[in-house]
Amino acid sequence: MNVQEQIIALLSTLLQDDKYFIVEVKVSPSKVRPKITILIDSDAGISIDECADLSRELSEMIEAQDLMPDAYTLEVSSPGVDFPLASPRQFRKNIGRTLRIVLKDGTEKKGELQAADEQGFRLLETLKKKKKDQENPPLMLAYEDILKAEVQVKF
Repeated sequence: MNVQEQIIALLSTLLQDDKYFIVEVKVSPSKVRPKITILIDSDAGISIDECADLSRELSEMIEAQDLMPDAYTLEVSSPGVDFPLASPRQFRKNIGRTLRIVLKDGTEKKGELQAADEQGFRLLETLKKKKKDQENPPLMLAYEDILKAEVQVKF
């Protein structure tokens, strides 16, 4: 098991209550100081204090198991609004919001996320030019067919 997998295993023990979920864990090697970046989220969002608590607990576990023998930087935060959606739980959290989807074939779709389950999601596409009496059935998209999914922020 590599360092990233070991960190995910340790982190999973801290997240057993299913309140939080892992979005991404990245270990970036460096000659000066390696960096561990962890993105955590929850259905209700996550506060800075919650990130700090998780960071402290995880840091103690990493040091107790001597996973990082030299100095390292540990960053625990929530994914920003510009971070692409990566898991079914993130899609469910964003139901009702507008998404921009890039499919693997290069086509782009934009619309309201209506539903999401473990296999895929339903998107009510925003048509650029809607003709009178034109039907606009929701699109069913599988996660495996998308390259990128981003929440669109409205100002």
